[in-house]
Amino acid sequence: METKNIGLRGIEVADTRISNIDGERGKLIYRGYDIEDLARESSFEETAYLLLHDALPTKAEYADFVRRLAEARWIPKQMQTNMGNWRRDADPMDMLQAFVAALAGYYDEEFSTKEASYDRAINLIAKVPTIVASWQRIRNGHSPVDPEPGLGHAANFLRMMSGETPDAETARIFDTCLILHADHTFNASTFTARQVASTRAHMYSAASAAIGALSGELHGGANYEVMRMLLDIGSVDRVGPWIGARMEAGERIMGMGHAVYRTFDPRAVVLQRLSRQLAAKTGDPWYAITEAVEKATMAAMKESKGIDIYPNVDLYSASVYYMLRIPMDLNTPIFAISRAVGWAAHVIEEKFAEAAPKPALYRPKAIYVGKYCGPDGCEYKPLDLRSGGQR
Repeated sequence: METKNIGLRGIEVADTRISNIDGERGKLIYRGYDIEDLARESSFEETAYLLLHDALPTKAEYADFVRRLAEARWIPKQMQTNMGNWRRDADPMDMLQAFVAALAGYYDEEFSTKEASYDRAINLIAKVPTIVASWQRIRNGHSPVDPEPGLGHAANFLRMMSGETPDAETARIFDTCLILHADHTFNASTFTARQVASTRAHMYSAASAAIGALSGELHGGANYEVMRMLLDIGSVDRVGPWIGARMEAGERIMGMGHAVYRTFDPRAVVLQRLSRQLAAKTGDPWYAITEAVEKATMAAMKESKGIDIYPNVDLYSASVYYMLRIPMDLNTPIFAISRAVGWAAHVIEEKFAEAAPKPALYRPKAIYVGKYCGPDGCEYKPLDLRSGGQR
């Protein structure tokens, strides 16, 4: 039997007002606004408000939203104590998934109204960075650093993680990274969040499930693999031979190519600029090596297969995070820090869609390709009568 549309590729499953991808033109839109404009002009907090509320905030709305985020950043001390009981080498994504789910045990989860859901969204968005930063401190034998009410979302995380307040340029670079990763339509983790929300599960359950989906190497772990590649290459003069050897072996070059974009990923365009900026600031070689990887891979694919291939969001984000002195195994949790706002927006949309609501519960149809013993099924035999061939 022929199996079609594996993985729901190309299948439209719901309407959304949150974001849109034009893969042919290399455009990503948040609520009608081009991601490159938002990356240049906006802040993460303002973009988060936009994704949640379908409009940019007024000055008063923005001030209130920033205040509410600041008030919600603290996490229970018992949670930080419990982190101390974990193995220090535990995967940060396993930790994050567990403690996001645990938030439901500390906070009221009644959000039957749309307005109450916005409160839960703020709680989730504000606390995910604190959870990640607390784990980074605790696993290295340091005390957690409390949030600083006067700092923004990006600067607060860097300070809580490292114990040092970042300069304005560094904070702005990281803030831009958070904008770029905040949403990306129905990717694997976002669809997971929506599917869980469709059962009327609460927001923390949906977000925890999304984190589980993001933890897989085919979704959120790619920029970690890109940085491993860059470290293995080590210098610009080794890029050509390294790429050639991998291509000859039929291996994939991480950070190149995308399932949706047929030209440059617009997020990669911005991240390339940020990587160049950080390299000038730090003197590190990672931008130059990454740029050489991009050019060598594009040329090799064109020559060997006649295919145009372009960098995706992971290629340059790896070097950006590394030059921000973020540990490599926190790359995917950083993704979650940003994407928490997208997940929250999609959970709210899933639960409270106002136009053309879909059926309440996702229930895709599967194509059975198992065995048939006959029209009435296989004959059941007791255990002592079964031969070795009956499986």
